[in-house]
Amino acid sequence: MSQEAVYCQGVSKRYGQKSALNDLNLSIPKGRVVGVLGPNGSGKSTLFRALTNLTRPDSGEVRVLGRRPNWKTNAEIAYLPDRARWYPEQSVQQAFEWATRLLPGFDRAFAEQLASSMKLDPDMRTAGMSRGQEARLMLILCIARDVPLTILDEPFTGIDAISREQIIQGLIEHMGSGERTMLVSTHEIYEAEPLFDHAVFMNEGHVQLSGEAERLRGEYGSMHTILNKLYR
Repeated sequence: MSQEAVYCQGVSKRYGQKSALNDLNLSIPKGRVVGVLGPNGSGKSTLFRALTNLTRPDSGEVRVLGRRPNWKTNAEIAYLPDRARWYPEQSVQQAFEWATRLLPGFDRAFAEQLASSMKLDPDMRTAGMSRGQEARLMLILCIARDVPLTILDEPFTGIDAISREQIIQGLIEHMGSGERTMLVSTHEIYEAEPLFDHAVFMNEGHVQLSGEAERLRGEYGSMHTILNKLYR
């Protein structure tokens, strides 16, 4: 059985004249919380879509959980895309009922526990939520799943500082058991950095720097410092 959660070799993807991924090579071991960091347009979201089979590379090899991405591997991935929204007419409870029926590994009891800690009213409908409340609901639907791989693309966008603290606490609880791997792309480095035990810095569609977070901090400083050094 593969010990890698994610493996990419020579992966390239173009959209017209724009190169989203450029000969990307990447290996991420299982059981890590990984910060996938870099400026806008560096290829992070395209990488996530390739891992979830929502886009196919023009060239190169992608393996997720030891296999090529397909509809079967997607059952083992909890994916929160950037700017995700929920059905406006549904309440929190209805969203959880939907997830219980359709999302593999969804733990409704844990979802309700997270909703309580994040102060989401079970009867509140999405249409009446603030951006932060809806973001919390979307995150709960993602992290309340017992699956090997969780992918979060900018989960803190538009969320106030207090809500971010609640979300990060939820992520810590989510990673508390099992051999789970989590990939997190975020610009909120200060709040999220304590989560990371591995980091990948992307730029112009390829990996510029990667490794264990503790080693990188020892050599370069904080994640924020590394970003400033790499992209200034």
